Amino acid sequence: MTFNVFVQYILPHRALSRVVYWATRWTFAPWKNFLISQIVRRYNVNMAEAVQPDALAYQHFNAFFTRKLRPDARHADADPSVLLSPADGRISQAGAIVDGRIFQAKGQDYTVAELLGSAEDAEAYRSGSFATVYLSPRDYHRVHMPLKGTLKETVHVPGRIFSVAPFAVEAIPRVFARNERLVCHFEGAHGPFVVIMVGAVLVSSVATVWDGLVIPPYASAIGRKSFAGQNITLDRFAEMARFNMGSTVIVLLPPGAAALDPLASQQAVKVGERLGTLAAG
Repeated sequence: MTFNVFVQYILPHRALSRVVYWATRWTFAPWKNFLISQIVRRYNVNMAEAVQPDALAYQHFNAFFTRKLRPDARHADADPSVLLSPADGRISQAGAIVDGRIFQAKGQDYTVAELLGSAEDAEAYRSGSFATVYLSPRDYHRVHMPLKGTLKETVHVPGRIFSVAPFAVEAIPRVFARNERLVCHFEGAHGPFVVIMVGAVLVSSVATVWDGLVIPPYASAIGRKSFAGQNITLDRFAEMARFNMGSTVIVLLPPGAAALDPLASQQAVKVGERLGTLAAG
């Protein structure tokens, strides 16, 4: 075990995340300008894509981190039969779900039931497909719909807040199924599908367009919230949520819903780009 991985196990994840949550919302100019400048320089952030291209004009670090892009900065693939990437980032892994298990990294996998917090919910995806997208600090941190769907339920699953950077994904068993996460269940033209917002070390904060800030508070038990009958339908490519600090998005599809392209691990993707082809309606 490397030192970086060892540290992940001993860090007081939630205490640190609470501190960082407030620190990234502090409007004291020297502080927020220092944090923003560090990220822009270290990760070569392309501010020309943002509606507000002046990085230091943002009220606080989190406003910069969740910045809105210009309307022409991202486009959905024009083919309506295409499954879209839900986020900017890199493909962690993508492919078939085999006997209810999702591939994480060499020598590592986890079950759909663990990820969703429900063996019953997992049955629909037992032989389906998945795509896992990792967002780094340089990426656009708003998440968009990979296809059109009506929101049925969200499930807030408690857990740890390990890093989801590549080094941690390769070394920490079942990391996506152990981290705090928000599972969003949708119904679409090709059946049910799920978009999972996986939290990560330092903040682990998730907000949705329909419910606002959902995490924190952090959960101590699985919490389910039904949206049945509320007719919350989001078009493909519509914004659905955002990460306040970076993390990972996982999309699950049932068998036969889509044929994924051969997506290589660490392949760069942008929101709205093609991940595969949806089945004929």
